[in-house]
Amino acid sequence: MPLGFLKSSREPNRSGSEAQTPAMPARPDRSVVLGEVEELGIGMFWATDADGHLSFLSQRALADLGDPDGALIGTPLSKVFHDVEDEGTGAKQRSIAFKLKARSKLEEQIVAVSDGRGGTRWWRLNGRPFLDAKGDFQGYRGSAVDISAQYAYDTQVARQSQVDELTGLANRRKLGERLTAMLAAFRVSQRSCALMMLDLDRFKQINDTMGHPAGDELLKQVAQRLQSIVKDAGEVGRLGGDEFQVLLPDMDDRGTLGELANRIVQSLSQPYQINGRRAIIGTSVGIAVAPYDGVDTDELTRAADMALYSAKETRGGTFCFFTSELRDAASKTAILGDRLRDAVDRNELRLAYQPLVDPVTNEVKCFEALLRWHDEDQGYISPAQFIPVAENDDLIIRIGEAALKQACIDAQAWPDPIRVAVNVSAKQFIRPGLRKAVAAALEASGLPPQRLELEITESVFVGDLETVDATFRDLKKLGVRLALDDFGTGYSSLGYLKHGHFDKIKIDQSFVRGCTENGDINPAIITAIVALAKALGMETVAEGVEAMDELALVRERGADLVQGYIFSKALDQEQVLAQFADGTALFRPSGPPRHRAERITIFRKVGLIHEDHYYDVILRNLSKTGARITGLAGVPVGTDVVLDLGHGQLVVSKVVNATENSQGLQFETSLINDGSGGFMTRHRISPYSLAEAGIPLAALGAGAFPLAKWRDANKTIPKFVQLELSAPGL
Repeated sequence: MPLGFLKSSREPNRSGSEAQTPAMPARPDRSVVLGEVEELGIGMFWATDADGHLSFLSQRALADLGDPDGALIGTPLSKVFHDVEDEGTGAKQRSIAFKLKARSKLEEQIVAVSDGRGGTRWWRLNGRPFLDAKGDFQGYRGSAVDISAQYAYDTQVARQSQVDELTGLANRRKLGERLTAMLAAFRVSQRSCALMMLDLDRFKQINDTMGHPAGDELLKQVAQRLQSIVKDAGEVGRLGGDEFQVLLPDMDDRGTLGELANRIVQSLSQPYQINGRRAIIGTSVGIAVAPYDGVDTDELTRAADMALYSAKETRGGTFCFFTSELRDAASKTAILGDRLRDAVDRNELRLAYQPLVDPVTNEVKCFEALLRWHDEDQGYISPAQFIPVAENDDLIIRIGEAALKQACIDAQAWPDPIRVAVNVSAKQFIRPGLRKAVAAALEASGLPPQRLELEITESVFVGDLETVDATFRDLKKLGVRLALDDFGTGYSSLGYLKHGHFDKIKIDQSFVRGCTENGDINPAIITAIVALAKALGMETVAEGVEAMDELALVRERGADLVQGYIFSKALDQEQVLAQFADGTALFRPSGPPRHRAERITIFRKVGLIHEDHYYDVILRNLSKTGARITGLAGVPVGTDVVLDLGHGQLVVSKVVNATENSQGLQFETSLINDGSGGFMTRHRISPYSLAEAGIPLAALGAGAFPLAKWRDANKTIPKFVQLELSAPGL
């Protein structure tokens, strides 16, 4: 009899006869219930065998997977259910393969599955290992819920919070989180990472002249170029505005970083096509490396920011590495700016004139006007220091216009064919009214327009090139000559020269210095520039010639004029007039017979390590391949030493010449350029090594090296005599 019709024998009915039990509903089949649950969209069910292969998928699961016939049965579970990457949705979980191998429970495990039609859906799995009566593992039993709609929404929200909407790059938030996580993990594994900060030079000009939509399009193209250069070596992000960041894990070779930064500068400086118009910008790059320059996010970011500021102050369109000296330089720059404004108000800046000479006849053809500043307290201050400060302010406009007027007045007193060349800053060039200022200077002095040359650097070729062309045409109508300064180091392309604005190309001194060294490719570059200029009817000037072998080379390669110490330093107006007083305009070459490696004159205290002793010495000059130090006596030629330049920079060296109290060192490995006119080592001693030596983990500082402590705990008798140190500023 069916269960629903069984009667109770204990309860009589009202008539006293035996009562019937109420009818019971029939118990449904378990598989039917599971099917009905699936139909309601509540869940799906799956199972595996002991080897991790699917042994069961409910009908809804098969339908969602596009497998109504059950062909997936027998497939490894990890081939059907795929791990998903965390995109800020909170899906931080161990891989499903790991959990299956460990026979762990699956709790709210989010996986991606193929729908069999080329699409992807997302499921949330729950499951547990199933054991038989003997306790033997038989596989997994579990359920699944389709969360595709919610997951897609959560992913979109998370992506919007971490991705720059305009460029598709990581945004400031994501970059900060990535850097923080990376530095924390790398401290444990003692790994390094580099941080590059980028700022686009004169991007505002694009927005102002071409409109914000054009600026947005340019930012997209910048993002694409950055990604194509960095590739898989790091992560590129946009901080906002025209600021970008590049995070480079496991990279501390400053030679490699400098090469990458230079490629970025060169690539981003190439012309852009925006709505059928050409535009050119530049970029500056600041570089800091953890743990050398910082061990946490804030410290490393500040270091990269300071390096970027230094790169922009130097001249823009370059890169700069962080050094601890930059902290002091920032405050000194602010003080220098105040003093410079006072100097301009008091008319303390003066002009000096360096000759441009025909290398065949030794006749001067032109003088370049150069600014000089003598401060009452600090003495002569280099233009390399104060010009960048002026260019970051509208002060350069006042300085430039005053220099233009004075140069025209001075040149009017020279013999008729001699020209004067005056530098025009990028800010002057793009400012409305340049033509009027030039015309006023010519009229006030009476100088014929053809005797005035305006030297324009390649940095003017940024922004809207139609506006740039219009300015060039206005200047040419006045009859003045135009010279392209520092050719090959900035933003312009060879194709731009065909517009015919320029009368002269100045070959940058970076191509001249060292051009006579074996294997140097600069002679070929010089030859190519001269040939290009001649084909376009332009004059060429080789800048920075200092040695007789360099003079011979540029003369042989066809340079029309030469400028450099080989003929003369810059002269004041009285000296120029005295040169012409005897009726001659000749400058005889005089200089060393051969080029010497570029040296920087320095006076600063550094360390010298010999055996188990650490000595204090003064670094007097420095080149890529060697240095001269003072402060020790009794150091024989041939001694192997290590020069400690500070900040973890150790240079293995050999004493190659010596006097009573100074030594010349030759480096085992050459130094590299630091991007701002100095030299540095490719590698540094790691702060992790210092920590192992008992020094707290921190960014590198001057002298932060374990052997420096040996001065108080020497193990043997010193071989050298430590002299009393004295040098300017010490």
